[in-house]
Amino acid sequence: MTLDPLAPSAAPGIAAATTDLTKVYGAHDTRVTALDGVSVGFREGEFTAIMGPSGCGKSTLLHCLAGLDTPTSGSVRIGTTELGTLDDRQLTRLRRDRIGFVFQAFNLLPTLTALENVTLPLAIAGRGPDQRWLDRVLAMVGLAERLHHRPAELSGGQQQRVAVARALAGRPAVVFADEPTGNLDSRAGTEVLGFLRDSVRELGQTVVMVTHDPVAAAYADRAVFLSDGRLVDELVRPTPERVLDVMRSFDARAAAR
Repeated sequence: MTLDPLAPSAAPGIAAATTDLTKVYGAHDTRVTALDGVSVGFREGEFTAIMGPSGCGKSTLLHCLAGLDTPTSGSVRIGTTELGTLDDRQLTRLRRDRIGFVFQAFNLLPTLTALENVTLPLAIAGRGPDQRWLDRVLAMVGLAERLHHRPAELSGGQQQRVAVARALAGRPAVVFADEPTGNLDSRAGTEVLGFLRDSVRELGQTVVMVTHDPVAAAYADRAVFLSDGRLVDELVRPTPERVLDVMRSFDARAAAR
């Protein structure tokens, strides 16, 4: 029997992980090491925030985990699937079937309705939605009255709700969110963070979010911290105050150099 290399892991535990992950851009005088030997795991059914100073490698780590960027060395796994062993077709299939992504800039198609944007990845894959699951997702993000509106008819917060629902619609193994509240006011940002947290608590989803905001990180079950491309700290059940303390320690180290 031939095993499907994209089949999800049968064993519960780690939804995504890296081992000795290194990412280098440029060469010689322009060489920049964005990630320097990062080994980290993200547990199933958990909301994790990735934090650190600007330029520390947060988004690079997220993009490597999601298969949107290729590591220089080391490994990335979704479940037990090693991304480095996949060809382009298999990697596209994995991103389509097992990964959801929420972008800071929403990335909605302006000519489609909210519902059409939510179900677009499924339509591209040639499969219909699990209607019971889709109904739960749409109810959770509160889109019932806006399903037939186009993005231009929605507020920024409503557009990001559509983006969250789109990421969840295919019931992925993990949802990655890159600064999902970066373009929102505080009220809309709070709503979106609540939806991400509820998707973990109510739907059993796994969410990994990059953020620079200590208040946003406090919605997570765990926060991991990068500095200069390395994993340097971790908090369980983070609060804004504890996150700020860790971030201040980075500032103190930078000032002492």
